Amino acid sequence: MRTTMAIAAVAAMIGNSVYAEDVEMRTHPFEECLEAGEFIRNAALSRDSGITREYFMSRLADDLVTIRAFPVQLRWFVYNEADEELITNAAARVFDAPQPPRRHEIEFVDQCMRSPVWRLEPI
Repeated sequence: MRTTMAIAAVAAMIGNSVYAEDVEMRTHPFEECLEAGEFIRNAALSRDSGITREYFMSRLADDLVTIRAFPVQLRWFVYNEADEELITNAAARVFDAPQPPRRHEIEFVDQCMRSPVWRLEPI
């Protein structure tokens, strides 16, 4: 555990000094919208298997803290606060307005592709 935290701290320092970029302008390839949609579908499958909202959202919040420790270029999907909000809100909807898992996935991908900070091109 300490090793993981040390690696995350070093990665954060590298990210802050070497990889300076405007993360607000960061865009996502289409493939990441699809992958994040799968994440949301899996959240719904977890819900259907008995995972509670509180547990899932707590784990997601912990994961987001960990992700922030890495340089933007090494992250998947969550590059800035807008990305965190998008995926967190979608995960909350899985529990607050339950639908079939595939429906949650489709709605997320649609929202992802409509967002102005996303690029619709393959990586």
